Amino acid sequence: MIEATDFRNAMSLLTTAVNVITTSGETGMHGFTASAVCSVTDTPPMLLVCMNQSSRSHAHFVENKVLAVNVLSTQHEQLSNAFASSKFSSEDRFKLGDWSTMETGSPILKDALASFDCEIQDIQQVGTHSVFMCRVLKVQQSDQEESLVYFNRAYHQVGQLEHV
Repeated sequence: MIEATDFRNAMSLLTTAVNVITTSGETGMHGFTASAVCSVTDTPPMLLVCMNQSSRSHAHFVENKVLAVNVLSTQHEQLSNAFASSKFSSEDRFKLGDWSTMETGSPILKDALASFDCEIQDIQQVGTHSVFMCRVLKVQQSDQEESLVYFNRAYHQVGQLEHV
């Protein structure tokens, strides 16, 4: 049997994009920082998003059945930390960015690298997490070229290389 600590240490070496996942409904706007996001298929366009069931906003995502995946660029490190921290209220988190909406009403970060506006079609409970299977309804992309990624428990910047 693999120890949980060994698994987490090995997973910290898997470079991932940093995303802020948002939802909005009768109880207001909610969000969290996530790296466990991936594409499933392009026909129909589907994403998979994993969320810890102990998160204070978990019930809002389940109830609203909609979410947006906002892919962060290099200038969003402070925003990522705010959405990852329990010290910020939901209201205070959304003061940090410039937000709009698309089809579902979930908050879209205007200067995100890309935003995927989704409806949650299925939820699977796997261990401590919920796996949301999300149908992408709309996509918004920016012209920015530098992404914020997470590797070995730290933020890093990746972007277009300059040729010398």
